[in-house]
Amino acid sequence: MTYCVAVAVDKGLVFASDSRTNAGVDQISTYSKMHRFHLDRDRSFVVLSAGNLATTQGVVAEIERDIDKSARQGLNQVDNLDRAAEYIGVLSVAEQNKHQQSRQDKDFVPEASFILGGQIGEEAPGIVHIYPEGNFVRATAATPYLQIGEVKYGRPILDRIIERTIPLEAALMCALVSMDSTMRSSAAVGPPIEYLIQPAGIFGPGLYNCLAEDDDYLVELRRSWARNVRAAFDALPEAPAIGEVRATVTRLGAS
Repeated sequence: MTYCVAVAVDKGLVFASDSRTNAGVDQISTYSKMHRFHLDRDRSFVVLSAGNLATTQGVVAEIERDIDKSARQGLNQVDNLDRAAEYIGVLSVAEQNKHQQSRQDKDFVPEASFILGGQIGEEAPGIVHIYPEGNFVRATAATPYLQIGEVKYGRPILDRIIERTIPLEAALMCALVSMDSTMRSSAAVGPPIEYLIQPAGIFGPGLYNCLAEDDDYLVELRRSWARNVRAAFDALPEAPAIGEVRATVTRLGAS
């Protein structure tokens, strides 16, 4: 399992992904789930991947081959983000079918999901969720983030904080807290944690970083978030009946 999240705000895009693939008792493997493609002067893409590793690696390898040979349907040829998503969806389905046919194993699941983000020319930057079936949906103004993999634990902070108007740095902090919350609740998600900020209108490599498990910032983020969550909990108003509950507990304890 893995966890990847992408956020689209007015000022650009934010991506974050973990690197854990197997989290069994005997084996923990790490592979990057963030793949960056900065092409020419007018296009930049980031692909986040989750699911079967053979499928995701096969799709990324095919994307790279098509770029190298300037294929008609490659990322350096498509004219908008939707066409790029369609292209990756076709590659994903073909790769899944290839692995399924070669395995002949009914328990083998070759499915993979992707988040594609980027910008082409004057088109506004955007993010797209590509499903195992090859179809896709864009993030919306109402829900300007997308998740794949172990999505449930990191969603509450996104729902409460993320909106299109927040600064890029706030979107990054929110994505990292979402990642930390997921790591806290799921052993299947873990560092190194990669993140990338792609400002709108900038087609260079963006701001990329990779945080190891013992990275000072990651450790402090985890501690600070835990302290502040606890402080927020302690400051909550009491429920209407809490006085009666306290009195009952006191009475029962005295009897």
